[in-house]
Amino acid sequence: MTGLITFGEVMGVFSATETGPLASGSAMRLGFAGAEATVAIGVSRLGHRAAWIGRLGEDAVGTMVLDRLRAERVDVSGCRTEPDVPSGLMLRERRTADRIRATYYRKGQAGSRLAAVDVDSSRIAGARILHLTGITPALSESARAAVHAAVDAAQAAGVTVSFDINYRAALWSRAEAAPELARLVAAADIVFAGPEEAALVVDEAEPAAMAAALARLGPSQVVLKLGSRGALAQLDGELITRPAVPVTSIDPIGAGDAFVAGYLAGVLDGATAATRLHLAATCGAFAVSVAGDWEGLPNRHDLGLLAAADVSR
Repeated sequence: MTGLITFGEVMGVFSATETGPLASGSAMRLGFAGAEATVAIGVSRLGHRAAWIGRLGEDAVGTMVLDRLRAERVDVSGCRTEPDVPSGLMLRERRTADRIRATYYRKGQAGSRLAAVDVDSSRIAGARILHLTGITPALSESARAAVHAAVDAAQAAGVTVSFDINYRAALWSRAEAAPELARLVAAADIVFAGPEEAALVVDEAEPAAMAAALARLGPSQVVLKLGSRGALAQLDGELITRPAVPVTSIDPIGAGDAFVAGYLAGVLDGATAATRLHLAATCGAFAVSVAGDWEGLPNRHDLGLLAAADVSR
């Protein structure tokens, strides 16, 4: 049985290695990014079987992504490669010491071709958790149909549905996104959001009230990611808070996905709510301590390294 199955878009990323505006001769680093793939890597590194499904171009970026995911022991057998369109790309510049600017080249590229035909109901039925994000339904109509087909398959098989709202303003407007995200929140068992994302779905201002309002829509577990303030969760009617693990932040990108990976690994572990949140916060701390989207995700044997810094323990 697969512990986690997820699908979505992965893009190649060209990141500036120095701070300042891009110019001729700027040094760049090639990598890749994708919220769902990051979660799959994180869950795999913590000892659980994970699978990622998506579409990539038959190009150097697609080959790089698949090779790396295989090296991370993520099952990519459900991925399709497109011979006539390339993989999407992101250009990331660190414009100032604390401001990162990203430019996307994704419209009409391989990742947006994800469709309901990519959803294998039998594979989903063989997983314990289906994880989705609000990025995928914004990519295209066919990708949105794939998300709903996957949710239907999971619900029919009694598989836990995890949903990270993960709103991206560059992909769709708040007015367009809100009803679709609310529909997916209502269909999920576990929901993750930041306060600004939660405000798209519920009319509350305080994190605790937001979590309670999201829970009333249907999910039994609602987790609000509060960044440096930690996290707040409404779990089966109980409100739990968790401070962030204090570390030196190098790169905040990918921290939310690392948090989700830690929490879902805790669910797969059969851990208590407090332990799930602790593992999530620890994974988020590892992520912000290392440059890159997924590179800093911890293995199980790494987890104790931050224990001395965790003042709540």
